[in-house]
Amino acid sequence: MNNFNFGEVLTRAWQIIWKHKILWVFGILASFARGSGGASSGGGNSGYQGGSGNSPFSTGQFERIIGQAGQFIQNNLWIIVAVIIAIIFLSLIAYSLGMMGRIGLIKGVAQADKGAEHLSFGEIWAESMPFFWRIFGINFLVGLAFFIILAPLIVIGVVTVGIGFVCLLPIFCILVPIGWILSIVIEQAQTAIVLEDLNMLDGFKRGWQVAKTNVVPIIIIALILAVGGGVLGVIVALPIILAVIPLIIGMAALRESLTPLYIAAACCVVYLPVLLVFNGLLTAYIQTAWTLTYLRLTQTKEEAPVMIEANA
Repeated sequence: MNNFNFGEVLTRAWQIIWKHKILWVFGILASFARGSGGASSGGGNSGYQGGSGNSPFSTGQFERIIGQAGQFIQNNLWIIVAVIIAIIFLSLIAYSLGMMGRIGLIKGVAQADKGAEHLSFGEIWAESMPFFWRIFGINFLVGLAFFIILAPLIVIGVVTVGIGFVCLLPIFCILVPIGWILSIVIEQAQTAIVLEDLNMLDGFKRGWQVAKTNVVPIIIIALILAVGGGVLGVIVALPIILAVIPLIIGMAALRESLTPLYIAAACCVVYLPVLLVFNGLLTAYIQTAWTLTYLRLTQTKEEAPVMIEANA
């Protein structure tokens, strides 16, 4: 706590992921569940006003659209149900792979920090399996808790046509920092579960203890990773943003031709593998930095890290 070296952690994180590029694969997997432990908020204001002369839809048109939507749902109910089930199933698979990627990064980084010269994907994957349900469980329970809290608030906001969101704004302002703090504790907890072989409850207690006794370095490293990761994330996603913005600006032109939409979609598809690799690398770096942070805050003086050379 007293002599936490931020520069050493950030530099060592880069050295490790550059030398052991197999961690990029785990980073790509971990990116499927990135941010799952934190609070998320959704819902936007929709201000439909009926009866106004400036309204884009008359009351009759609106009712006709609702009727057509209802008829479509009724005629294609099984298809819609199948699609929803498929989406849920694929989301669970992606989330599970994300958890395995996260565990693999923690395992691999700990081995690399001890001086391992070679990391094997199969070996790390096998060593990560025993921790899957514990890491999955602690993230799922935290996410479920926030969903239980946020769902009624969002429903109130929607039912009141946005007025509820304004009234509930102070609650949302409180939940955001709480969610951020809790995500930091979970970050320490899951590292404790993997590296110290703890159950979910003991892991959470250990994560809270580490975060509570090292508030200043934990908050500083969290801000560095959040701001730096956010800036790099925007830069990496910039080509997709530049492809989509003209479509939004020229939305009216799409009524005449869908060619710009096809071009933008093709550009996004071509750039997708690049985005996946960069996102995996960024995720790997952030998780590596968090793992090293835990190791530095909990190791004894005798457990000095073994420095490695970054091989190009």
